[in-house]
Amino acid sequence: MKAKLFAAIMYSDEEAYKRAVEELVKKFGAIDCEGEPFAFDFTDYYAEEMGQKLFKKFLSFRELINREELADIKVFANELEKKLSKEGKRQVNIDPGYVTAHNLILATRKESQHRIYLRSSVFAEVTLAFKKKGCIFFDWTYPDYRTKLACDFLLKVRKELLSRWKP
Repeated sequence: MKAKLFAAIMYSDEEAYKRAVEELVKKFGAIDCEGEPFAFDFTDYYAEEMGQKLFKKFLSFRELINREELADIKVFANELEKKLSKEGKRQVNIDPGYVTAHNLILATRKESQHRIYLRSSVFAEVTLAFKKKGCIFFDWTYPDYRTKLACDFLLKVRKELLSRWKP
């Protein structure tokens, strides 16, 4: 069953964000939904590498993907992060995943008890689930995915997916 490709892009430089999006579009096709930028001030984990004033945007792609492509998509995203780095420091952080009728799955390189190994050092995480008119969060759901902005965006992506879904 196919899913909607999703990406969350964190950045400190708008030009780096634009270059990342151009490369993602070349690889995965047109974007059908792009969220508003928001301040990423939930943690200082990325501050030393990427700077103090970070922003994040969510986007989704028009073309549906096969779910088993997620590991390869994460590998591509990590390679793109390296390509856009300056002096060994990332300018963008790209977190790909996919939206289904039931949940948001994110790809990560960090192993944890609730993540399932795919391949190529990539794990999959059910980051949140959907209920009729909202989102269900888990203990491990990152704070930026617990926001109304994230839930509203993901529900919009889910609605677009369901409009094209063929059981």
